[in-house]
Amino acid sequence: MELLSIPPRLSTLGHPQRLAVFRLLMRRYPDRVPATEIARALDLKPNTLSSYLNALTQVGLIVQERMGTSLRYGIEINAVRDTLDYLVLDCCLGRPDICAFPLPQDRAPARPKINVLFICTGNSARSIFAEAILRDMGGERFNVYSAGTHPYSELNPLAVALLEAKGHDVRPLRAKHVSDFQGEDAPHMDFVFTVCDRAANEDCPAWHGQPVHGHFSTPDPVAVDGSDAEKALAFQHAYGSLWNRITLFVERIDASMKRTDRQRIADDVARLKETDT
Repeated sequence: MELLSIPPRLSTLGHPQRLAVFRLLMRRYPDRVPATEIARALDLKPNTLSSYLNALTQVGLIVQERMGTSLRYGIEINAVRDTLDYLVLDCCLGRPDICAFPLPQDRAPARPKINVLFICTGNSARSIFAEAILRDMGGERFNVYSAGTHPYSELNPLAVALLEAKGHDVRPLRAKHVSDFQGEDAPHMDFVFTVCDRAANEDCPAWHGQPVHGHFSTPDPVAVDGSDAEKALAFQHAYGSLWNRITLFVERIDASMKRTDRQRIADDVARLKETDT
């Protein structure tokens, strides 16, 4: 660890909006996020965001990658670890009575079924797709739920029609708010997956029990404005993208796995591209 690099990092994070950019990218790790998406999520002007990203890049906390014509940004996780090690281990001399924070035990949960929650903003299409797919594909291995950060009052009719055409039972499905799963009596989640970028970028409270997190970025079919055929194709594409990821998730995950293995699998599935299927 290069100790001279730590003070500039802490100084950079001392700015509220630079900290907000950093926290968003931490929520999206290991994703690389387009600058336009960051600006939209945090309501920042492009030139203002550019200065914040440049400052975070200069101190080594984030990295920049070019993908086609788009510049994308992500966390430099080794630098973040070094900074935390300095604060928690070096400054506190490793004393657990001063600066230790609780971590989830790296062991399999005692419950036999795996609890999974899918989140998007409206809980009307993509997260409903994911809930129906995993419920049918996973059988008795999973308890599956979905919710929205700003749920619509009813499910999207095109989404419901597609699920029925695919043979899913839509009767148990309804739009729900994430707060339904954050109370004292709510089931403890093992996995929480966001399926839309907007929900993934939102600053939400930490989940009880520290579940594994992942992000299955899926374009919003509801937002497609075109012919009936174009809209139907968008819903088919969203369903297929989620089906591919959930298939891999079901194949690789096991209730006996330790948390670190579960997080690795969640990250691997999140990175899945259509060309990999």
